Amino acid sequence: MSTVDLFDPAKPAAPLAERLRPQHIDEVVGQSHLLGEGRPLRLAFQSGRLHSMILWGPPGVGKTTLARLMAQAFDAEFLPLSAVLSGVKDIREAIAQAQQMLQQRGRHTILFVDEVHRFNKSQQDAFLPFVEQGLVTFIGATTENPSFEVNNALLSRAQVYVLHALSAEELAQLFARAQQVAMPEVRFEDDAKERIIGYADGDARRLLNVLEQLHTAAQTAGVKNIDVAFLDNTLAQNLRRFDKGGEAFYDQISALHKSVRGSNPDAALYWLVRMLDGGADARYLARRIVRMAWEDIGLADPRAIQLANDAAQTYERLGSPEGELALAQAVLYLACAAKSNAGYVAYNAARAWVAQDGSREVPLHLRNAPTKLMKQLDYGKDYRYAHDEAGGYAAGENYFPDDMPAVSFYQPVERGLEAKIAEKLAHLRALDAAAKKKT
Repeated sequence: MSTVDLFDPAKPAAPLAERLRPQHIDEVVGQSHLLGEGRPLRLAFQSGRLHSMILWGPPGVGKTTLARLMAQAFDAEFLPLSAVLSGVKDIREAIAQAQQMLQQRGRHTILFVDEVHRFNKSQQDAFLPFVEQGLVTFIGATTENPSFEVNNALLSRAQVYVLHALSAEELAQLFARAQQVAMPEVRFEDDAKERIIGYADGDARRLLNVLEQLHTAAQTAGVKNIDVAFLDNTLAQNLRRFDKGGEAFYDQISALHKSVRGSNPDAALYWLVRMLDGGADARYLARRIVRMAWEDIGLADPRAIQLANDAAQTYERLGSPEGELALAQAVLYLACAAKSNAGYVAYNAARAWVAQDGSREVPLHLRNAPTKLMKQLDYGKDYRYAHDEAGGYAAGENYFPDDMPAVSFYQPVERGLEAKIAEKLAHLRALDAAAKKKT
């Protein structure tokens, strides 16, 4: 393979990522589950028939490349739109261009919409008639789950292909190709190469951009050997790819919450640190940790709730990175604590009951009687003051509306403090039963 001087000042060169863009599907690195022999996308290339599709995957995994290769393989016009920059007017212009291309040159058009999830419902609907007519083949690219972000009507007309982040081995292949093409004179130490691949975090474009940046810095410094020290001096802080509002964010929050619920402190700590390392808002994480304490631990260990609140307040006072230690220790405690969702279940059950039930009257004996008229109307009559009863408990007293059937929303578990709560409630229910027998 011939060497390309990307840094010749006499002629502006395209970015390395663009120079290395594959010209055939056999040159694509990664996505073997879609492009291997007999796999869905390779069969689509070999079928001779275009179909609309949505390519779903993280940044830098080849979504645009595959769309371009599809246009090339089918000798179709490639017409790109960015959902970030385009509106309905741009869609109409693109459709007009597709019609012109078909009428004047007999060429079909692939309409490629990058970040299609950024289009609203009306913008997505604008594609439908032209996709149905066959005027254009629609290919959308998205980093978000199409089930949530793409209209059902459009989704039903497009095949969804899920692309994966590149593995370390696949990034190493791309690394070797880039070095051979653009920087054969530069040698990379093994540990430096490993750091660069880790920095790319599955994103091919990010890898190539970093290599281009390093090559420029090496040429400027007259360096032929790149080691870890050179990386530390050249690259900014190593932040992994993290979409603070996207699916990866909620997937990792889910993993953190489920690790805590599953009483695995090491996994819980991993996901917390992973999100902090990726740039997640620590205050948001603190709020979620408090929620976990209430939802999954509750009265089985009330100290967890206090500790979670204290950790959130500590972070507010100290900030990062010092305050992150408080969040980490709160996560460890929550993961190790006794678990109960009895309070969470009881609350939801009570909400569901009230939502479907009528507005029942408050029993007279439970009403306050601050005026003479209220007393004459029997407000508060026969109310039993629990502190004056044996054991501080008015056995057999009813605190629900008179016409409401017996319900039991709260069912404490036999773990932690709730085991004692369950024991106490069982004793009180027995007192109630005995009192009812007497009456």
